[in-house]
Amino acid sequence: MKKILIVMSAAAGLAFAGCRPQNPDVPAVREFIRDNWHTTVQHCTADTATLIGLPYPYTVPTAGAMFREMYYWDTFFTNEGLVRDGHPELAKGNTDNLLYMVRRFGKVYNGSRTYYEARSQTPYLSMMVDRIYRLTGDKQWLADAYETLKEEYGFWMRERLTPTGLNRYGSSASDALVDEFLVTGGKRLGTDLFDKGYTPERLHKLGLDFVAEAESGWDFNPRYDRRCTDFCPLDLNANLFMYEVNFARFAQELGRTDEIREWIAKAELRRARILQYCYDPEAKQFYDYDYVNGRRSDVLSGAVFALLYSGAVPREYAGDIVQALVRLEFPYGIAACEDKPYDYPYQWSYPNTWPPVCFYAVMGLARYGYGKEAERIAVKWMKAVTESFKTTGNLWEKYNAETGTTDVSNEYEMPAMLGWTAGTFICLDDYLAGEMQPDPLPSEYMSY
Repeated sequence: MKKILIVMSAAAGLAFAGCRPQNPDVPAVREFIRDNWHTTVQHCTADTATLIGLPYPYTVPTAGAMFREMYYWDTFFTNEGLVRDGHPELAKGNTDNLLYMVRRFGKVYNGSRTYYEARSQTPYLSMMVDRIYRLTGDKQWLADAYETLKEEYGFWMRERLTPTGLNRYGSSASDALVDEFLVTGGKRLGTDLFDKGYTPERLHKLGLDFVAEAESGWDFNPRYDRRCTDFCPLDLNANLFMYEVNFARFAQELGRTDEIREWIAKAELRRARILQYCYDPEAKQFYDYDYVNGRRSDVLSGAVFALLYSGAVPREYAGDIVQALVRLEFPYGIAACEDKPYDYPYQWSYPNTWPPVCFYAVMGLARYGYGKEAERIAVKWMKAVTESFKTTGNLWEKYNAETGTTDVSNEYEMPAMLGWTAGTFICLDDYLAGEMQPDPLPSEYMSY
């Protein structure tokens, strides 16, 4: 049997920018972030009203009144910044809190509130565990975390699996929660969903789909035509591919050689299914797959770059994904979805650019050797942050990809943000400075 090489650290010599473009406003933003991390730290060990007690101090997305609990996928991007900004203990505490939630509830809730019980969020916990293990080298901690992560992975494979073998978003929402989402979802989209002549059955399905879309974190967007539970999303399956590759890494680190082959086989099968169902050979592009109707979405989104960040596609498909920049790249970053006529003004669409999308676009492009494109996107998005910071004195949840301002499509009052905006800013700044390199592609060591 061919020896399997599972790489646990970034490889030297991969494409990266290596020099910092001259943006004189970057240091002021970095200083602001360093001075304000502490304002996002909370610590509550006991369940209090709707707030779930967590054993370690944790970071919340904002320093203001909104989002004062811990959130799931936000924390990945926050952790990446915390580690690079000298706060590994906070990043580890965040990770341990999320592992605690899995052990207690069988999954990570959308956030640390009891009213998030019906849904999780895009899974990033294995990536957080990977980051902490790279820092500490603590094999006993990794062994415990690995078993917990397998429990979380089991949730996605039991509760969110489709007949294609790919996964979807969903929920266990009660009728009351469905009705609540029909009201709030309608308000956020600027319409009254109860005034459209829908049957009770259609309204109920629409409410379930809204809750599932909240699980995606992209609430709300045009990718799923308001039928989120019918789709196998690119970013969800890219992340689960990354889980399977990470599990192979963890198994090797822990000396569990009998498990390595199993995880690699799962990852390779998921890759094959992504290519089978999500790749349009005529358009030469990847789209979310509507497994209920047997067709792909017609909306190109920034989620396509998650395939590059995770390494979920063979190298020969990367050039096709790079072509998505023609429709998604604007003067200040990557739009969440392409500019098309949509039925509602979605916030996860053009003209909005969000930190997570720019993060995995930059790091994904770099991972496949497209350093020039990665640098260009990083410079553009960071310029939006710095220019807005000069006029507002704050970082924000999202920006306008055309103007670089906070003149965005909102479904609620946009909060000032540290969290994933700070984390992404730090990572892209370090990438441009040549201090952060992408990992090797799993395809270069995965098969045997």
